[in-house]
Amino acid sequence: MKLLRTSAVVAAGVSALLMTGCGSVNDGAAAGAGNASGDAKASDMTMVTVVKLKGIAWFDRMDEGVEAYGKRTGIDTRTEGGDDVSPEKQIKIIQDLVAQSPTAITVVPNSPEAVASVLAQAKAKGIITVAHEATGIKNVDVDIEAFDNAVYGEKIMKSLGACMGGKGEYVQFVGGLTAKTHMEWVGAAYDYQKSNFPGMKRVEDPIESTDNEAAAYQKAKEILAKHPNIKGFEGSAGNDVPGIARAVEEAGRAKDICVMGTSIPSAASKYLASGGIDKIFFWDPALAGEAQLEIARILASGGKVEEGTDLGIKGYNSLKKLKGYDNVFLGDASIEADAATAKQYNF
Repeated sequence: MKLLRTSAVVAAGVSALLMTGCGSVNDGAAAGAGNASGDAKASDMTMVTVVKLKGIAWFDRMDEGVEAYGKRTGIDTRTEGGDDVSPEKQIKIIQDLVAQSPTAITVVPNSPEAVASVLAQAKAKGIITVAHEATGIKNVDVDIEAFDNAVYGEKIMKSLGACMGGKGEYVQFVGGLTAKTHMEWVGAAYDYQKSNFPGMKRVEDPIESTDNEAAAYQKAKEILAKHPNIKGFEGSAGNDVPGIARAVEEAGRAKDICVMGTSIPSAASKYLASGGIDKIFFWDPALAGEAQLEIARILASGGKVEEGTDLGIKGYNSLKKLKGYDNVFLGDASIEADAATAKQYNF
């Protein structure tokens, strides 16, 4: 049986950013990074955020932040993304943007390695490049992470291990094996489990969901059939835990299987309420979108991002440089919530 579930929200409530409006690339007329002399005007800037996948709750929320940032600053902002998580589609989108010479391209890559070459093309043209969820990615000016990925992964395993009573079989889902942050989270969680919960056993290598709820559901059904004694699921993509929870509930096993991982309240609320999901871990994608753009604005205006930089965005008020990297900075924006505490977030 599951242990009694308790949790605390790690971050305070985040205000909704529901402004409307969308910018567009001005036919290549926007100022490029080569004009970052300190006198760049917001009205002359165009910034495009390339997300992993359009049309899902996580990146719909990021789009809200991108739109709100443009409204507030006067910078022409928008998001673009493919209709699946194919790295090739992201590459094509960025190639098309490079030809239009925006001030900045910010990107949440499906595969940091795959987009490195096209980002080099952007930099060669004087376009500022900023990444998110891409520690160690090449050819960007700055990579901004919402938190330390290893700490985040360990935090998820601490909760999963407590829920499982430190015993039993479990599996981990990722959006893709090339999704660097997902692999960092599950890797750190796995290492923590081996050291701190020796009675637990991961029975499969990380399982790809392609950030698709239906795929996560089908693969969770397969796991339930293959491993009838399974006691825990950890999800990494925003659609993983809802898909897993559906399979677990249909099997009538919500009371004895622990399900938790990264998602946002709007995507997970149904199953948090029913008990199919025990806890979710997340950060506000809208604020992450704003953080990427604010870094690009600072650079375009001739400024620097360094240890202690305050972006003026909740969770990104005193950036830390990640050890071993010159251009990777960390915020402190992680949140964890159960059924009761998730209700305070309206995204």
